[in-house]
Amino acid sequence: MGYRTLRQAVNDLESSGQLIRITQPIEPNLLAGAIQRRVYQHQGPALLFSNLNGSRFPAVANLFGTLERTRYLFRDTLQQVETLVKLKLDPKSLLKTPSALLTAGPAAFHLLPKKVKSAPILRGQTTIAELPQLISWPNDGGAFITLPQVYSESSQQPGLRSSNLGMYRVQMSGNKYKQNQEIGLHYQIHRGIGVHHQEALDLDKPFRVNIFIGGPPSMTIAAVMPLPEGMPEISFAGLLGGHRIPLTQPPGLLPMPAEADFVICGTIDPQQQKPEGPFGDHLGYYSLSHDFPVINVEQVYHRQDAIWPFTTVGRPPQEDTSFGEFIHELTGALIPEVLPGIKAVHAVDAAGVHPLLLAIGSERYTPYSKLDRPQELLTQANAILGQGQLSLAKYLLIIAENDYPDLDINNIPAFFQHLLERVNWQRDLHFQTATTIDTLDYSGHGLNQGSKVVIAAVGEKQRSLATTIPENIILPRGFTKPAIALPGVLLIQGPSCKEYRPGEDLNLLRFCKKFTPDNPINNFPLILVVDDSEFCAASLNNWLWVSFTRSNPATDIYGIGSLTVAKHWGCAGSLVIDARSKPHHAPALVDDPEIEKQVDQLAVNGGPLQGII
Repeated sequence: MGYRTLRQAVNDLESSGQLIRITQPIEPNLLAGAIQRRVYQHQGPALLFSNLNGSRFPAVANLFGTLERTRYLFRDTLQQVETLVKLKLDPKSLLKTPSALLTAGPAAFHLLPKKVKSAPILRGQTTIAELPQLISWPNDGGAFITLPQVYSESSQQPGLRSSNLGMYRVQMSGNKYKQNQEIGLHYQIHRGIGVHHQEALDLDKPFRVNIFIGGPPSMTIAAVMPLPEGMPEISFAGLLGGHRIPLTQPPGLLPMPAEADFVICGTIDPQQQKPEGPFGDHLGYYSLSHDFPVINVEQVYHRQDAIWPFTTVGRPPQEDTSFGEFIHELTGALIPEVLPGIKAVHAVDAAGVHPLLLAIGSERYTPYSKLDRPQELLTQANAILGQGQLSLAKYLLIIAENDYPDLDINNIPAFFQHLLERVNWQRDLHFQTATTIDTLDYSGHGLNQGSKVVIAAVGEKQRSLATTIPENIILPRGFTKPAIALPGVLLIQGPSCKEYRPGEDLNLLRFCKKFTPDNPINNFPLILVVDDSEFCAASLNNWLWVSFTRSNPATDIYGIGSLTVAKHWGCAGSLVIDARSKPHHAPALVDDPEIEKQVDQLAVNGGPLQGII
């Protein structure tokens, strides 16, 4: 039941026609990543590169490239995981189907890792330089491990119970790292390893980390699971993998999966940092170079038949989109228990995940008055922003289930239409003006620094949304090419932003002063000022990506007829968001045309990608 090694999974995918081998010599610098991205875009198979230049190890990519393939990899255990989730939600439900208890017991047993002495991972050693040196984007600072499982333990309470397994970026080469001796570790704010780092700082001593690469596919999923504190990710890997995870622990080192493909062992001096990056990241931009911790490498282990798994990230959707969809399937039913009153949440992948979060809540405490304004909904919004990685949401849009019980939260146009028909911009905007945001989001005013806004809308429909541009709208000088993104959402191409003045951009202020609240332009309650309105209007994904990755709520939201009453800001007319590129923004990711031509050549007659891309 389940795969115990990565090679088992690779062999099964190949035998079932879900993986192809690429035997031609492939350059790991840009070409391998470009191939993976192109095949992902066409929802193609997993890819086994058997001849990567400069490395004796084969590499596999696009393993989780479709949701269907991800489900296939865990087909033997999904029912058991679902049973345990139901047990958590409603223990009485299992009494109706006692046979389900027969699978719940063995599945729970798989949560317990087991210690072993004989371990394939210890049978080979290598160096960092001999690992596949994969570079995904032209301006990346070096080669990166893109599917690492970084394991650490509490310095104050060592052991599995206080461990953390997370997928944090690891840079193997470039910058000022000493070859084969040092590698960079980039972890974002609100990640579990940060607690272990702070404990080491308090004790003023280094702490150990292990980086697992490969192993059973369940380990990769476990490393990105948003699990509650106190539940070790390795335990969840056993549950999802359908077997207890065997661990081995050489003297003086941390535990490691006996069936991992590679393990890098080292220590972090909590006081030492070096520049890490740039790196083409999942928001669709480069995350720039900043000081991050350094791992001093001690050993690099590998199994004899090791395979190096990798992915590339960039403007979504990419392969990591399947992670998010699969995790939501596993955990979505738990949302109402973790967040009482919340019926559903949707971190919008096309907007970079954290920049835009949609939520459906409920207004339950309304026995004495007709519901005409958000009440409990605001309490629920605060609860969302206090919950794990959901706290990184920059735009949180929340509506009440009471108003539209059948609304599908994944239907983004329907969600926006419902909200914009009801929202009151003078009342329903709630800002956090100086707070933490995603480390990878450069729309704020510093690393990890930015703002948030909650937009809550309830009650009866207040307006009809415009779907055509009125002929009598006269735009201010420099504002051109109006286009419609969705009903009630107007895109306008604005002058380029040469000098950033947070909240006081002269062109945006001039635009808002041009119109009174009774102007027909206000039939579009939401207006986006962008650099290229045609690009944004071309697809829903384009609009979502530009609108919410290029704006910081507190500094880039303006309004027609704006006013501040008792420190509460709102506007009588349309809400206007400045979603232009700003001078401090990170550059967007752009494919290398010459590399793309090489990918095309692999799709000609007789090529390995013929009929796939």
